[in-house]
Amino acid sequence: FGWVFEPAAALAADGRCTLVAPNKPPERVAADDVLTYEAQWHSTLRNDQRAASSTALLKALEGRLPIGRAGCEYSTCGLHLATRLGKATADIDPTMFRLRRKKDADELACIRRAIEATGAMYRRAREIIGPGVVELDVFNELQAVAVRTCGEMLTGTGNDYASGVPGGPPRRRAAEDGELYILDLGPAYRGYFADNCRAFAVNGRPTDAQLATQQKIAEVFTIVERFVKPGASCRALFDQVQAHLDTATVGTFAHHLGHGIGLFPHETPHLNPHWNDTFELGDVFTAEPGLYAPELRGGIRLENDYLVTERGVELLSPFPLDL
Repeated sequence: FGWVFEPAAALAADGRCTLVAPNKPPERVAADDVLTYEAQWHSTLRNDQRAASSTALLKALEGRLPIGRAGCEYSTCGLHLATRLGKATADIDPTMFRLRRKKDADELACIRRAIEATGAMYRRAREIIGPGVVELDVFNELQAVAVRTCGEMLTGTGNDYASGVPGGPPRRRAAEDGELYILDLGPAYRGYFADNCRAFAVNGRPTDAQLATQQKIAEVFTIVERFVKPGASCRALFDQVQAHLDTATVGTFAHHLGHGIGLFPHETPHLNPHWNDTFELGDVFTAEPGLYAPELRGGIRLENDYLVTERGVELLSPFPLDL
């Protein structure tokens, strides 16, 4: 529906789903009952949409209230619903994130489409990146490529489009000869995020130090692909990769190794020492090792997307890793 709208939905214990959509019923819907609320008056977005959609949903639930027990996504459930549902509510956000881990076929199709868009973006990046190219121009061109690839507006764009630094948004700044240009791209197709990263030598002639660092980072994917299977420890994988990158002659690895992706850019599982997650069948996750140092003129981060299968992993982002 887009972030400017405030739809609402309820799922009953018997499996019946009621959706309250903005303005008119959507063309594609998985709900059993579809109602609408007026999200706009004379084309102007209402600022009280949450109250309007909640009122419509509660009216649809009349006869079932008071509810003995209700689970609410506290991140999105407003007081209009919570106060009417009574005290017997529980936060189901953690449960929803857990259930979202194993992707259904239609979800995987959306993620694959988003990842396909990043592949097209990287191919275009190799054509246009060079000394003097303005970061904002790169950003604009790559967004256009992603939209053309997906054939519709996107619900996400990615976050790192800066040259000569470990990451950041695009600036009105020209890339310089000798720098490394990190592109961490995450277009979202129909709400489902891709997230993978590549680094490019701005002048097309990486130094020996940059090439050696790139090779060290690329070796991490062999570790990931040998290690990951259902039941494997995410923290143990992080520790193994940290030990590997700590032997690099140039650069420091000081961030997470990766994370799940789906309807949110960062989901479970967390490849991070602050969590103790375990890989599960159906997880879609990223692995993004990196090394950064002034001698590298920024740094190198490479990121792949994987699907956890019964036998290990499937690589979803088979794009070139070279600088």
